[in-house]
Amino acid sequence: MTSPATLPGDPPGGRRAVAIWSVGVSVYFVAVIFRTSLGVAGLDAADRFEVNASALSTFSILQLLVYASMQIPVGLLVDRFGTKKILSLGAMLFTLGQLSFALSPSYGMALAARALLGCGDAMTFISVLRLGNRWFPARRSPLVAQLAGLVGMGGNLVSTLVLSRLLDGIGWTGAFVGSSLFGVLVLALTLLFLKDHPEGHGEPAARPASRGARFVRAQIAQAWREPGTRMGLWVHFTTQFPMMVFTLLWGMPFLVEAQGLSRATAGELLTLTVLSSMTIGLVYGQIIARHHRARAPLALGTIGATGLLWACTLGFPGDRAPMWLLITLCAVLGACGPASMIGFDFARPANPPERQGTASGIVNMGGFTASMTMLLAVGVLLDLTGDNYRIAFSSIFVLEAVGIAQILRLRLHADRRERERLVASRVEAVHVPA
Repeated sequence: MTSPATLPGDPPGGRRAVAIWSVGVSVYFVAVIFRTSLGVAGLDAADRFEVNASALSTFSILQLLVYASMQIPVGLLVDRFGTKKILSLGAMLFTLGQLSFALSPSYGMALAARALLGCGDAMTFISVLRLGNRWFPARRSPLVAQLAGLVGMGGNLVSTLVLSRLLDGIGWTGAFVGSSLFGVLVLALTLLFLKDHPEGHGEPAARPASRGARFVRAQIAQAWREPGTRMGLWVHFTTQFPMMVFTLLWGMPFLVEAQGLSRATAGELLTLTVLSSMTIGLVYGQIIARHHRARAPLALGTIGATGLLWACTLGFPGDRAPMWLLITLCAVLGACGPASMIGFDFARPANPPERQGTASGIVNMGGFTASMTMLLAVGVLLDLTGDNYRIAFSSIFVLEAVGIAQILRLRLHADRRERERLVASRVEAVHVPA
């Protein structure tokens, strides 16, 4: 199957679309900076709040728990109220969360701050996906989604390179308070310049009169019944978590404590992961935009390569893996982010425009549920085994096995259903009166 054809009523794209989309994606960029800030500050946080590995992992687990649990509600809210309102609310909440985290005097207050941050963060990516679908033609959607993911990786890069240096230079409070100012900036840009859709390409005219509990249940059920939505969830579940867990929290401790690297060298390897993700994202986006049949092979190939490199790293004889293997591992982990975006390319053609936010929320919940599970598993296993990282990180193989089984089970069904929808849309377009 080649890339989707231009459909009747497709938005035109163009420079204005790029400008509006850039405002929206800047909010996501800052949200990722805040989300991943703990990845470079994990050791500092453990010292500041005097907590062990399990308590440290609770920061990220709670943040992702809030994020994952809000994906479907946020999808419904985006479908109901539009991108501008939800992005503005998200920017306000994650900015307050980052500022509160900077000033928290206790572990409990810091946990509440990360939960608030996760709540705001949860509102960003689905909104940006919907913004791209409203401003660009359908054939551009895979590339636009990958570019959004690439911008997010840019936010990860900023936290890895800039925030880590700020922590060393001006300390905890100065670094986190200073970074929260970026949230204020993108909130102002959103309120001043963002527009939900171009003129003449707004929401579908037919709207249900009632938006109560029955409508919500129907919206979720209809999205879930589509095999493309479920396929997207399991692709996102299986591909995202290895990189997310590594860059969000456990990569720095693994490289420093288990592999004996300096913090500077470990930071360079985390940077390599992010740079690899940005490069691969461009490649994946171009491939999928031209050849939709490449989606499943790219996702499964990324899962296989990730599992193989972790097996080689954890099973390497001796106490520590050689540098060339760690470099290869970090480079391959960079493919996980772009591969997780493929999940949305399964859900998007399976759902009409009025369900795009809901379907994207279901998909996005997959990867963050897996990430939350592994964050908890690694923290608990480290405490139980006396910081044995080999045992702790072996939990990756359990989650990958579950995800692969579900992808293989749904793949043919989702493919068949998507072909049926494409044929139906073309027939309908032929019979539309001139």
